[in-house]
Amino acid sequence: MAPLRVRKGAPKLIGAGKRSLRGRFTALAGILLVAFSAREAVSAASPLLGQIGADLPFDAVTTGILGMLPTAGFAVMGFLALPLLRRIELEHLLLVAILLTTLGQLGRAVGSDVLAFLVFTCIAMLGIGLVNVVAPPLLMRYFPDRIGILSALHVTLLGVSTAVAAQFAIPLGTLYGWRFSIGIWAAVSVAAAMPWLILLAFKRAVARSSTPPAQNGPPAPANAVKPWKSSIGWGAALIFAGCSSNTFAALSWLPAVLADRGMGQEAAGSMLALYSILALPAALITPVVAGRMSRPLPTAVVFVVAFAIGYGGIIFAPPASAAVWVVIAGLGQGAYSFAFTMINKRTRTQSGSGSLSAFAQGTGYALASVGPFLFALLHTPGGGWLPSFGMLGAWLVVLVAGATMVNKPRILEDHSPVTKPTPGKTLARPRTKGSTLQNGSRR
Repeated sequence: MAPLRVRKGAPKLIGAGKRSLRGRFTALAGILLVAFSAREAVSAASPLLGQIGADLPFDAVTTGILGMLPTAGFAVMGFLALPLLRRIELEHLLLVAILLTTLGQLGRAVGSDVLAFLVFTCIAMLGIGLVNVVAPPLLMRYFPDRIGILSALHVTLLGVSTAVAAQFAIPLGTLYGWRFSIGIWAAVSVAAAMPWLILLAFKRAVARSSTPPAQNGPPAPANAVKPWKSSIGWGAALIFAGCSSNTFAALSWLPAVLADRGMGQEAAGSMLALYSILALPAALITPVVAGRMSRPLPTAVVFVVAFAIGYGGIIFAPPASAAVWVVIAGLGQGAYSFAFTMINKRTRTQSGSGSLSAFAQGTGYALASVGPFLFALLHTPGGGWLPSFGMLGAWLVVLVAGATMVNKPRILEDHSPVTKPTPGKTLARPRTKGSTLQNGSRR
């Protein structure tokens, strides 16, 4: 397989021929399968809390911890990913992520107590968090010429993954038990590893016959760009914080909210699947729309309004109309696609994409992890869910603030602190005013 690398400006795939195409197709299959396998562990458990609770003694605190584990695990891995990206190849990191996800799903399916269930759930979430960080730079590496459409497909399949597990959780649990229902999705994670194992085998075979210069030495430093010293980095982090606190609170608690309002358990699980699947249209449209806008703030505002209207209907409207409000709130999940789109829209290189992805997700998910936990604590039996949804409304304000910070058309690499040159070396000459940036915008 010919070497793959990204050039500044308009990146192109280096190399041609059957080996290059084979590598691209294999990477495409791997990226799509990983996206499809990346969310079942998140949504498979919440519809089954009633069945799980019959075997494992969950209480309000441990249920709240379970709800915050996705964002907490994603945050931890976001911070750990910065040094990992500097030392380990992206493909190898992805395989580690798949291994963690598979182990976590199998472990919690056979766990004998609440602690084991929580520990293995945390392991699965760490794996998914690593997938989240590695995906944007992998897209930049293999498909620099197809970032928009493949970002859309990636986020679309995340929504499919979430919806499929939520929809089949109760039926599988009724037929075979909750342990089978939450453990079967590990098979999808195993399938997602296959293309990457094949791709690495191809690369090793090529390296044995002829090692290309681009593949020699360690990977380029992923932390050469410092997003924490840029408003782009903090803005992206706040977007992840705002959208993730809302999305994962719904994934954890929407069935409980609807059941509390009188809906049957299986119907409430179907509403969660409906909520999840509505990420698809937004995921397909958002990268195209936001990618063409030099200032994409209005796109984020639309999603915030959808969240707010949907929440109002879920709380105050008659339960018979719940599906309408779930649909509207579900469209707000486009903010998640917006967050991923901004990572590659505001960077030019694989290193910049990896650094921004790790920092934004690590910081954003760390902030968002309190959302699902507080959602549970703010609810009192018989007291309604208004305080819980009011807390999510505050996170929507955070989302708008982050989108405002990344709204100005800039590139992260062009606004990072410049290292003082060593004697005998000069810095690269800066771009001239009006030079064209990635995505066609101008500074």
